[in-house]
Amino acid sequence: LHNVLILHAKSCSVCLRLSNPGCAIIKLILKEFKLTGYPTLKNAPIIEAIIDIRVKLSSDFDVTRIDGIYREISSEYPERQELRLIESRFHEEGAVTVSAPKLRGYRYSSSDKKQILQASIDGFTFSRLKPYIMWKHIREEAHRLWELYRDITTPEAITRVAVRYINNLSIPLPIKDFGEYLTAPPIVPEPLPQGITSFLNRVVIHEPSLDAHAIITQALEQVEGDVAPVILDIDVFVLRPEGIEENKAWEALEKLRDFKNEIFFSSITNKLKEMFK
Repeated sequence: LHNVLILHAKSCSVCLRLSNPGCAIIKLILKEFKLTGYPTLKNAPIIEAIIDIRVKLSSDFDVTRIDGIYREISSEYPERQELRLIESRFHEEGAVTVSAPKLRGYRYSSSDKKQILQASIDGFTFSRLKPYIMWKHIREEAHRLWELYRDITTPEAITRVAVRYINNLSIPLPIKDFGEYLTAPPIVPEPLPQGITSFLNRVVIHEPSLDAHAIITQALEQVEGDVAPVILDIDVFVLRPEGIEENKAWEALEKLRDFKNEIFFSSITNKLKEMFK
């Protein structure tokens, strides 16, 4: 498509300059490609999209203050739960001590249970469950909720920002070769039986231009029905213990989303892409 665009630009520069709505190539570009240069998938396999911001709060911060958010969002996120942590300690003599549940924050869910906010002393997490909506809307809602969290907690520093997308690729059975669908499929040595019933593959890569990392996980567990629920979990993040300025943090999230897209489209074959269009 990029080659077609270059050739067309030479032969139809007026059409490109005027953005002629009758031009078939322009229509194709507008339909298939956004600013990132990746096609829009009508049936995207995303089951959860997450924006995560880790923070450092003052040591004497009262965690119950976080629940002030609920007054502002209760009509949209009526379901409220406390987030509590239980710590276990193992001693040399074999004894185990368990601490009382310690309040860390709160979880708020929308009426349809498709959007979830987790606000704690460790940070802020916004999740959108399927059906997926446009990134623009996810980012806007996350930013609105973040401002409420920020105003209440007044973080001393933002230490980590992340974008995580969990996909269920739902590959139809029977599968003769995972390589028809995955560009980095599980490999079994040739002398062994080639029938794969389960696999787990996890790699961590570094993107030097962003100084970002990505945790890429491919997994297949129990197969039920006529599809293999292959999970492609992409967690991209920037870690800065010394702190990230707020505006830089949100700029980084945009770049991380693009990096996530690059990983996703590099991980699946054209045959699988066609299934999601």
